[in-house]
Amino acid sequence: MSNFILRTLQQDQWPAVAELICYSIRDYFAAVGKRGRFPNGPESTLLFPEVYEAMDPGCCLVAEDTSNHRLAGSCFYHPRSHHISIGIMNVHPDYFGRGVARLLMQRICQIADESSKPIRLVSSAMNIDSFSLYTRAGFVPRDLFQIMTIKVDEKGLNADHPDLSRVRPATVNDVPAMAKLEWEVSGIKRESDYLYFLRNSAGIWKVFVIDQPGGTGIDGFVVSIKHPASVMIGPGVMRNESAAAALILYALNEMKGASPACLVPAAKYNLVKQLYAWGLRNTELAVFQCRGHAAPFNGVNIPTFMPETG
Repeated sequence: MSNFILRTLQQDQWPAVAELICYSIRDYFAAVGKRGRFPNGPESTLLFPEVYEAMDPGCCLVAEDTSNHRLAGSCFYHPRSHHISIGIMNVHPDYFGRGVARLLMQRICQIADESSKPIRLVSSAMNIDSFSLYTRAGFVPRDLFQIMTIKVDEKGLNADHPDLSRVRPATVNDVPAMAKLEWEVSGIKRESDYLYFLRNSAGIWKVFVIDQPGGTGIDGFVVSIKHPASVMIGPGVMRNESAAAALILYALNEMKGASPACLVPAAKYNLVKQLYAWGLRNTELAVFQCRGHAAPFNGVNIPTFMPETG
């Protein structure tokens, strides 16, 4: 029986964590009959330590097997001013069922309790093992999302929206308005995230905003990532479903030839209906869970799996 110690990830172990992420997720998808995740292998999943350590240095826990010094599991977490969010958590297939994820979760909960902050996460609703791990730790399901995708034509989507003309690329000058809007809609703030996306040192992020009529503020924003390990639209926050649809359409047309995924609130039926009309389809369900207080969404919230900071 192995014993495990928890410690902070070191940079020389980024390749080991990338391998851990790649093979644990591949194993899960194969088990549920979905193959083909991360075809570029662990080289592509270096994205996770590279992005998360740039955003939150020193905020990754790893579980090391003391008998052979192998990494059995890892979990990234993201402290913010009003909450902590759980990033990607993985356990190597060789260590499934041995309590590694529970140890990592207990430590994250301890960190949150010491700072008196709630913990937020979004995870697959189809993975009952992870769902049970979180609910046993005190997380409560708050919202359901449809994971929707489409292969965008090389010429873009043959679609239009009446609010599309109000969408534009964001600049750093939009950050205060983005922070204000997310506080009003979701009850959290994460200005450092927006600045990281806009600086775009890796060349993989795009950020868009939709101006209010008359240019007095913004009605929403959305981020997208295009990378071999992650092609997604989100995170995003919008005042209403019409603004959300316009932003998503604009972001899709900036991903010509790709197949991005987007987490869409299942309860926002007009938005879901519009995306169906444009050809998007469901691939999976995801659930937003919180341990501690979570204000109800006062608008449209579009989370993501990269980066999971909301």
